[in-house]
Amino acid sequence: GVGADSDLYINQAIVFIEDAIQYRSINHRVDSKSLWLYRWYYSRTCQWILSLTITVILALAFIEEPSSLTVTSDVRYRLPAWNPPCGLTESIELLCFLVFAVDVSVKSYLIGWKEFWKNKWLMAYILTLIVSLTDWIVSLSFFCKESVRVRRILRPFFLLQNSSMMKKTLKSINSTLPEMASVVLLLAVHLSLFTMFAMLLFARTKDNQQDKEWVVYFRNLPDSLTSLLVLLTTANNPDVMIPAYSKNRAYSIFFILFTVLGNLFLMNLLTAIIYNQFRGYLLKSVQSSLFRRRLGIRAAFEVLSSLKETPASAQQSCVSVGALLQVLQKVEMDSRCKQAIMRSLKMCSCDQLSAAQFQKLFEELDKDAIKQHPPSPEYQSYFMQKLQFAFGHPYFGYLGNVVALANIISICVVLVMDADKQPSERDDFFLGAINCFFILYYLLEMLLKILAMGLKRYLSYPSNRFDGLLTVILLILEIATFAVYGFPHPGWRPEFMGLLSLWDMVRLVNMLIVFRFLRIIPNMKFMALVVTTLLDLVKNLRAFAGILVVVFYAFAITGIMLFKGAVVPLGNTRYFNFLQGAQKNSKAEFTGSCVHISLWLTQEILYFKEKKVISWCSAHFQAGVIYCLLYVLSVHLICRWAKIYFVAWWLISSVIWVNLFVALLLENFIHKWDRRCQRESLSDIEYQRTVELMFRDVLEEPTEEELMEKLHQHPHLQLCR
Repeated sequence: GVGADSDLYINQAIVFIEDAIQYRSINHRVDSKSLWLYRWYYSRTCQWILSLTITVILALAFIEEPSSLTVTSDVRYRLPAWNPPCGLTESIELLCFLVFAVDVSVKSYLIGWKEFWKNKWLMAYILTLIVSLTDWIVSLSFFCKESVRVRRILRPFFLLQNSSMMKKTLKSINSTLPEMASVVLLLAVHLSLFTMFAMLLFARTKDNQQDKEWVVYFRNLPDSLTSLLVLLTTANNPDVMIPAYSKNRAYSIFFILFTVLGNLFLMNLLTAIIYNQFRGYLLKSVQSSLFRRRLGIRAAFEVLSSLKETPASAQQSCVSVGALLQVLQKVEMDSRCKQAIMRSLKMCSCDQLSAAQFQKLFEELDKDAIKQHPPSPEYQSYFMQKLQFAFGHPYFGYLGNVVALANIISICVVLVMDADKQPSERDDFFLGAINCFFILYYLLEMLLKILAMGLKRYLSYPSNRFDGLLTVILLILEIATFAVYGFPHPGWRPEFMGLLSLWDMVRLVNMLIVFRFLRIIPNMKFMALVVTTLLDLVKNLRAFAGILVVVFYAFAITGIMLFKGAVVPLGNTRYFNFLQGAQKNSKAEFTGSCVHISLWLTQEILYFKEKKVISWCSAHFQAGVIYCLLYVLSVHLICRWAKIYFVAWWLISSVIWVNLFVALLLENFIHKWDRRCQRESLSDIEYQRTVELMFRDVLEEPTEEELMEKLHQHPHLQLCR
């Protein structure tokens, strides 16, 4: 019995430490079978299967009807999209639902019945599955011919609930909404007042020639409100003011005031509020993550202190070093952290660890991940040492940047000289010769750097890996060009051979050379700071990107259902419908006909230009076409109910989401800017930050009383003290 208890305590400590590493809650079952199931559920294989299932069910929208997944989007040339037979995608969906059912069942069992009723996400998970399965059954009963599939809109929820960081981010956004509502309300007041002013300024008059502003933009209240709302996004600027400005220049004052107050003041004020509030709520979320980590480590300490190795005479709880080493060997954690903790344990002179010492050991988890570069090789020869010093010096890298700049300038000169020439008139000798020269220099530079730094040190720098990879690709392309077309010579214009023509291969080489010029970034400290900030956002803000995918997916599916079949191949008869609608002065018919004729005219003009039938577009006809196209570009063409969809999309994607991204970008950049003087050069050491570490300096450590109080409230863990 004692041995079984010891194994249980060891396994509990392993799971609690893994929970702390991943910022997971420790409020789950802690018996032997549940611990095995818990570790199996959070294993890489199980989580990979769950992630794959989520990806598959989201990807079904690309092949389900009414999918338009074709090579071209042109309705004239687009082939009918492949429609899978009824039951194929439904079978895949059913398999995904079974995986989700197992997922929610395991989660519900592990946290227990009491904790289940407190977890709103799990209850929403079950409700989403029930609704999705019901809709799936309805689809089969209609033989997959139903027009609306509710479960498609619910699919992003499976992605959302699977990420704890995404849920925290969403909670922070939800908490920020009340503060944003005040500015949005002020924005609505601004929009309403200027709408009334616009309807008074651009009211209908007796002169129909002077009423273009009223006809196109301010005919009634909905149209006026929509026109100014679009102007707030600058999408119809300056088109919305052109008719009024043509009549009287003084009308521009109205549009200038509206833009200055709306865009420069209110929208930027909204950005400031979102930054301030969202940062505060995100800080609270990160603070709770720190509490979870400290709680998990303290829980591991408490269960290990119950082992028989702990001296009975000890006044305070303590953990033996041997027990902790046994736990660390089985814990799945970063090798750097594990090695650092083991080194600290070996350096420790005592056999027992107090709670403070135990907690301090695992503070290694909170430190920046530092990547040290391997040392350079040590040459014995004096000549090799001089070569190593010369080609390992930063000035050699600067010389390479100058050569790369010269290569870019030479390409620009050639492109400018050949801009107006036909392909048959170009002489590729000069461009081919200079490309050959520069690529040979890049190859020589790479080899000399490897000689000076050693291969391992050379590859440890991302800039060198980027540089070396492009150099190898350029060399392969250059060898392929010479093998197919021979060496460059005056009048070098060989015929098309192989997969690519000579001009295509030269263009590909030149594009890679231009791309290679980005190697200068590490040598410019401020630019390197900006780039590393962006890279940190890409690497560490996956939760933010995940919520963005959720929003885009939900709106895309909704848009497919609302506007399915809106764009169809058109014939010439649409033009006559357009004329009839204009003659009848029916706005609805005119608008609908204008949409169709504009789409048709755009396609036909491109077709006739390809056939060189330019006379088809006569001057007197172009005037009507242009007016029609300008009318199409306005939001008046959209159904009034459809405007709700697009306004909601604008508010969520542009107003809220873009500002949230700006807030996170500012926070990350300011953090790096404040710490830039405290660190060594970016080229010597690489620091890898996470969202939690961004706020590490301002977080408060939880007290021992708070940790113990929380541990005593654990629904499945009974402590000895």
